[in-house]
Amino acid sequence: MFKYPLLAALLALVACAAKEEAPTAVQLALNWFPEAEHGGLYAAAVHGYYEESGVEVEILGGGPDAPVVQRVATGAVAFGIVNADDILYARAQQIPVVALMASYQINPHCIIVHESAGIDSISQIKNMTLALSQRPAFSHYLRWKYPFAGVTIVPYPGNVAQFLADENFAQQGYVFSEPFVAKVKGGDPKALLVADTGFNPYASVLITTEERIAAEPELVGAVVRASVKGWEQYLAEPEATNRHINSLNPEMGMDILAYGAAESIAMILDPVAQQNGLGSMTLERWQELVEQMVAAGLIKDGVVNATRVFTNRFLP
Repeated sequence: MFKYPLLAALLALVACAAKEEAPTAVQLALNWFPEAEHGGLYAAAVHGYYEESGVEVEILGGGPDAPVVQRVATGAVAFGIVNADDILYARAQQIPVVALMASYQINPHCIIVHESAGIDSISQIKNMTLALSQRPAFSHYLRWKYPFAGVTIVPYPGNVAQFLADENFAQQGYVFSEPFVAKVKGGDPKALLVADTGFNPYASVLITTEERIAAEPELVGAVVRASVKGWEQYLAEPEATNRHINSLNPEMGMDILAYGAAESIAMILDPVAQQNGLGSMTLERWQELVEQMVAAGLIKDGVVNATRVFTNRFLP
């Protein structure tokens, strides 16, 4: 027993307070391997913004077809990163995930063609091979919108090897990834943004569930605000964060990460975000995406209510 009961009581109070102030530990699942498109999240971790907000966030790398929505919906992880169209697919299946912030106002997906092909827009693609993934909504939307006369569509290979070997080959990519790699390897890539076709889902969207928002609004708010702060830091000074990303994914060299960070500025801080705040979303954008996906036959009409798929409530 303690000889001094007052001291014992004081120590017990300090211990309890320390326990209560311990950061809440959560996991955040990415939809792809660590890259510049996740820079703001890693910046929030590297610079201690999550910890300052009372949250310990473990960021889990993803990959092809990473089941982020399913993991968030089942509670396997608290938060996830997906694109806006993934959220609409989920809501159409009655999976109650909610968008909390949109990192990218302009979607980075692109189609890369050879400069020598003389193509200035995706609508002009014809008489060539085009590599597209089967899953993303933009892939199906482009096939629905454009005739692609004489085009043979093949699976996306995941690299630029075939693009470099065939002048009559085009493929999907991220504007700050595949085009950069192709140019470094001696190719003549020209990136055509899918967003320029009018199909522009928010990208790198932070999600959680309706249930978590209702049960733990303070936690959700802390993660959102720290993530926004992380993106602000990353866009201003990305180098320290890029070193961390490179350590997690050595295939992403410091040169391509620096390029990605620089290219991201205009896509994240577009005029709307400059006016409304980084990460902000509008009902009009969500409603337009619903209508486009319905028109392309990707979701059924009337099954998704655009007012319920997102919230700006937790943004600073």
